[in-house]
Amino acid sequence: MTSGATRPVKRALLAGLRWTSLRLRLVVVFALVALTAAVSASGIAYWLNREAVLTRTQDSALGDFRQEMQSKAAALPLRPTQEELRTTAAQMANSSPGYSVLLVAERDANKPVVGTSNLDAFTLDDVPDRLQAQVTKKRRVNENNKYEYHLFWQRTKIDGKPFLVGGTRIIGGGPTGYMLKSLEQEREDLSSLGWSLAIATALALVGSALLAQAAATTVLRPVQRLGEAARQLGEGKLDTRLEVSGTDELAELSRTFNRTAESLEKRVADMSARDEASRRFVADMSHELRTPLTAITAVTEVLEEEQDSLDPMIAPAVQLVVSETRRLNTLVENLMEVTRFDAGTARLVLDDVDIADQITACIDARAWLDAVELDAERGIMARLDPRRLDVILANLIGNALKHGGSPVRVSVRLVGDELVVAVRDHGPGIPADVLPHVFDRFYKASASRPRSEGSGLGLSIAMENAHIHGGDITADNSPDGDGAVFVLRLPRDATPLTEREADERAAQAARPGRENQERKAGDAT
Repeated sequence: MTSGATRPVKRALLAGLRWTSLRLRLVVVFALVALTAAVSASGIAYWLNREAVLTRTQDSALGDFRQEMQSKAAALPLRPTQEELRTTAAQMANSSPGYSVLLVAERDANKPVVGTSNLDAFTLDDVPDRLQAQVTKKRRVNENNKYEYHLFWQRTKIDGKPFLVGGTRIIGGGPTGYMLKSLEQEREDLSSLGWSLAIATALALVGSALLAQAAATTVLRPVQRLGEAARQLGEGKLDTRLEVSGTDELAELSRTFNRTAESLEKRVADMSARDEASRRFVADMSHELRTPLTAITAVTEVLEEEQDSLDPMIAPAVQLVVSETRRLNTLVENLMEVTRFDAGTARLVLDDVDIADQITACIDARAWLDAVELDAERGIMARLDPRRLDVILANLIGNALKHGGSPVRVSVRLVGDELVVAVRDHGPGIPADVLPHVFDRFYKASASRPRSEGSGLGLSIAMENAHIHGGDITADNSPDGDGAVFVLRLPRDATPLTEREADERAAQAARPGRENQERKAGDAT
């Protein structure tokens, strides 16, 4: 009971997942496109702003440092003292705040003298060796190079903080100067810019997700309506139609669905009308045949009783008439039974049945006791319709005797609350291409043998009688290749089925519909 109750919940969850998967894909695609565009735009904006900020700060500091070197450092004597270097460096740093200055000169040969504006903030160790080598390197003057020394710069980190280091040398034997400017403020500004761009990217991503949700809703709503309409159409509601608005592809799809549903409804209505006419014709024909057939049967019975006193030349013809009349009578009865199944008027009349006794009575009534082996314990009781069970058993056993030959073995067993009856013959078996059709009406395994002793409805009627009990019949060949096996499965108690049928009949009687009115009008005509 619990498993049955949770199955619809699982189907609903799976349906919800399927419903959201397309929406999720649309949102993800929108979000990825927006994220890619936003990240690309933010990255380009950040890089351009970074280069602009650093270049502006760098050009300003290096340009001011160049002027200070030309105006103040160039005025120093050829061999200045350390104090002169320190004083000049301090003047250069104070005139343009924002960077520190370090001056290097030679007091004596190979005896460098260093003066710095702030010994704690800037020493010669802070200048990269590669930059020092470039600054102090003397270059040859030619057409492409007009100066011996140039201004060089490098961005570096000292104790994890960004700095700009620049250096140059006074042409003609003056001191070498270095400047050190902190880029901490620029880094903070760029960090703020980066956060701003990240927030803008996140907002763009959220906005794109909302737009994607709105777009997905707009796109999926018609698809959901189409899916619901298709489901209703599959459930048999052939009058299902979609409201169409617009001229886009989804509107055209809805129009196509409506045209298809209309065509399908028309075809099904035509087929139902033809099928109903065919059923009515068969029912009326069978009913009309019963009266003359009853008279013919009475005559044939009289002829059969007088057969011994008839002329030997006439006796075979009389016997043929008798057998064909019986066959025709069986065919009409089967047709009447089929029409009752098709019309839904077949009903169960339940009784407590001893299965072994029922099978024995069926075999005995048809004089099959010598040809059938019964494997069934006494006392196996089931609440079934005895007449319909007799019809099922007679058709299965008679079919086995006719096509498989004796002996036919009938075995009965219980599997839980299910009754299982197996009928096995020892004939050639059933061809593989015939197995799917053995329960079809009027089916013949060989088109070259259109006439047979049976009506072609026996197994079909047996299957219908099994279904009305809530059971089933299966046909297969024996695993050892010796004959065919028909297995009948029925519930031990068919009472719930009859109660459900009574409820359905009461519901139909409470709401007479258009079909009943049309049927009454047709009967009146």
